[in-house]
Amino acid sequence: MSFQPPTALPRDLLDDDAMQRALFTHDFGTVFRLARERARISYSRIAVECAIKPERVGALARGQGRISSFGKIVQIADALRVPGHMVGLAPRPWEADVAPAPQDWTGPTMHRRTVLQVATASGLAAALPALHHAAPPARITDSYVDRLRERTARLRRLDDILGGGDTYRVFLGEVQRTKAVLQRGSFAGEDVRRRLTALLAEQAQQAGWAAFDGGRKKEAASLYEESRAYAQEAGDADLFGNSLAFLAYGALAHDRRTAVTFAHDSCATITDRTPATVRALFYERLAWACAVDGKASGTEAALDSAREALEMARGGEPQPDWSVWVDQTELGIMTGRCWTELARPLRAVPTLTDGLSRYPDEYARDKALYLSWLAEAFLTAGEVEQAAVTTDRALDLATGVASVRPMQRLVPVLESLRPHGQLPVVRAVLERVAP
Repeated sequence: MSFQPPTALPRDLLDDDAMQRALFTHDFGTVFRLARERARISYSRIAVECAIKPERVGALARGQGRISSFGKIVQIADALRVPGHMVGLAPRPWEADVAPAPQDWTGPTMHRRTVLQVATASGLAAALPALHHAAPPARITDSYVDRLRERTARLRRLDDILGGGDTYRVFLGEVQRTKAVLQRGSFAGEDVRRRLTALLAEQAQQAGWAAFDGGRKKEAASLYEESRAYAQEAGDADLFGNSLAFLAYGALAHDRRTAVTFAHDSCATITDRTPATVRALFYERLAWACAVDGKASGTEAALDSAREALEMARGGEPQPDWSVWVDQTELGIMTGRCWTELARPLRAVPTLTDGLSRYPDEYARDKALYLSWLAEAFLTAGEVEQAAVTTDRALDLATGVASVRPMQRLVPVLESLRPHGQLPVVRAVLERVAP
């Protein structure tokens, strides 16, 4: 690490309990205040290096407002030289001097730790040879579209092990390159153009999901809207429905009524030709929207429809790669999440416990998220010790994941545990994140 910005925090301050607690909970106002008080780093200098207005830095330090944008968290971590794991990020490029030799980690057996080690110094795009594009052929054919589709499927596997903060720019780059081919390419036929347009809709959904996972909600909504337009242009009803399902998921935080409408509209695209996993996915998203909106009957009906879709799947029926992950385990976990939202812990706990027992730790982001709902269900049921044990496990998995969502879920769970701090197991979890 040859270059040190003027706002780099000294090692002893990074080791300070109060600073570690503030970084862990993304309380950057406290981070800035401690930086000024203990390292004599002025707010004006912080503002310049972090690209934040000086008055905003001061307001944050006074406890007014919070920073949740993934991009801004990355910028602060780099400016203050905060190691990635302290704020829930993958290791930052400046944390290592030498990058390991590039390897191809886009196959089905890749592991999260290995990908992160490779990407530490060189960056994700340089670490994955599959990201290097050959120039498109003079004439775009079906076989070329097939190769791009296979590539998109391989890259989608990154989402299993990395957060949107790691993958967003990779997926967005795929969208931009496919757009360029679509705009400038010469096509072997109109059907080839249609297939590439459908692939672009799929890639936009993938990039939108990474944006959402990384805290870029406006970018996510924009990409979902683009996807809807491309799917409509391509005449792909399944991708059109999925764009609506994504819009529903994103809208839940600020407009539940619109989210439920989007989810219903997504399910309305289902026909007899819709693959089983696609139908189950759309009904899952409807169930979730209804649960967040407090509609128990709508939730149960949608979950029943999703279950029926999977149970009636025809043997050998082809399933699109973007929905093939929807299975009985995933549906069971979604069922438990829904009952947790509806404050039905007697239904939620056994369903979540069963599903999570089969869910691999390698998918750290998702398992940490799912465990947060199990912890919440235990709390609702009055099982405080079990909630604490589950929260502790979720914290283990969430460490180093480049996604804002696990900690967004776990911080309120920790706050709910705080009144029970006299219990040893609860105290241990709280001490883990306490100054």
